[in-house]
Amino acid sequence: MTRTIVLTGASDGIGAAAARQLARVGHRLLLVGRSPEKTAAVADALGAERFIADYSSLDEVARLADELRGAADRIDVLANNAGGLLGRRTVTADGNELTFQVNHLAPFLLTQLLLPQLQAGSGIVVNTSSSAARLLARFDVDDLDTERSYSSNRAYGNAKLANVLHARGLLARYGDAGIRPVAFDPGNVRTGFATGSTSILRLVYRTPLARLLLISPEQGGEHLRHFVEGTPGTTWQPGTFYAETTPATPSQTNPLVHADVLVDRLWERSEARVAPWLRGAR
Repeated sequence: MTRTIVLTGASDGIGAAAARQLARVGHRLLLVGRSPEKTAAVADALGAERFIADYSSLDEVARLADELRGAADRIDVLANNAGGLLGRRTVTADGNELTFQVNHLAPFLLTQLLLPQLQAGSGIVVNTSSSAARLLARFDVDDLDTERSYSSNRAYGNAKLANVLHARGLLARYGDAGIRPVAFDPGNVRTGFATGSTSILRLVYRTPLARLLLISPEQGGEHLRHFVEGTPGTTWQPGTFYAETTPATPSQTNPLVHADVLVDRLWERSEARVAPWLRGAR
């Protein structure tokens, strides 16, 4: 069955790889990227539609949602794949720590703004998380901007944990309305990840051993495709966190994933931060 798929972070890495794989099946692809040139190169080669947005601006996210709503009355899949491990602590013009905004608040807002189109379609929301949610997170819902103790690794780990909590919050609030969210760790993928960051992890991605230690973008794209094309409740279970394409074991999961009170508190704080843009859409 062909689907209308919004895929963010589609200009490079596993997003571009997944887009190439999905295009072979004949899905309608609405590809989102930050770089106009790179996004156009991927989209034009596949005959896909392209959209540009910089997640460091929530105004751009709201504009993106307007453009997507204008392009599609129904959306079967929203793949929130954009994100990254960034550098020194920066506060956006919207007042949020940059890593938290790019990796969590921007996709949170985009998802909220596209809920009617998702409900008209298959209602699938796929959040690309990371093993960093377990290995790097030091999550404090009262310090979402990591003002007290910042490192690029901690900020990224916290944001990737937020991706998992977001999926759980979506299911709790909109599952009865047909929204089917899932979060997954695609594996450690051999891409340009962390290149512009101050994290020591950037060195791992540059070493010649990367080919032995990391999987290819095509393999990571296959893991993303598994959820995009799968059947919720059969191929995968909504609200569950997956390591690649299998349910994450306790050793692969941050215990905070199962804290219902944290799911609710993060949702409330996130909703408050994007409230001006949600009101503007009504």
